[in-house]
Amino acid sequence: MQTASFYPVADHALLVQLGSEISDALTARVLQLDQAIAANPPLGLRETVPAFVNLLAEFDPLVTDHHEMETAIRALFGADVGSKTEGAQREVLICYEDDLAPDLTALSEATGMTPDAITNMHLSGDYTVGMYGFAPGYAYLSGVPELLQVPRKPAAVRGIPAGSVIIAGPQCLVTTLTMPTGWTIIGRSPTEILTNDPVRPFLFDVGDRVKFRRIDRATFDNQTLGRVT
Repeated sequence: MQTASFYPVADHALLVQLGSEISDALTARVLQLDQAIAANPPLGLRETVPAFVNLLAEFDPLVTDHHEMETAIRALFGADVGSKTEGAQREVLICYEDDLAPDLTALSEATGMTPDAITNMHLSGDYTVGMYGFAPGYAYLSGVPELLQVPRKPAAVRGIPAGSVIIAGPQCLVTTLTMPTGWTIIGRSPTEILTNDPVRPFLFDVGDRVKFRRIDRATFDNQTLGRVT
């Protein structure tokens, strides 16, 4: 029997916690449960929101309640959902030039690795979209190589441009807005994460796999020319 903890969220949602430590294996379990729920939606379900280690099930409180939703979801643990749905492979361009990667030198000092070794290691990573965060298009990617897993800064830095590629611990993210961050900034991407498509507003789906591809400064400037960030 698959172990899980259930927590009520307000009067209209249930958080299903499958574990506590981020890993691809645990994220795969979350996505498998999400697929099982999609194939057999409980009465009153409105939406599911999968994340790294848990899943939020939002429901209509006039139709069902926390207890009934928990019972329905528990019944789906281990359900056969047919062939596993693999996430799409996505490519994100990145430029590591000094002014676009203001924390690369500090990261080099912290890890004892050269900037070239760091960028090559970052490019070698196999990243998976685990969840979306607090801002539009903020896709949190697991898969940062262990030697690059550094903690957040003690304080956030304001005015970080959209497109910045940032890392903290085992996670990587491409920012979509100009805003503060306490993560380590190692490059910048011209790849559009926000699609302006109301049906598919973001480039990634949870479960997609991501590879970064290095570009030079001229290519970066050409792709961002005239773009408002």
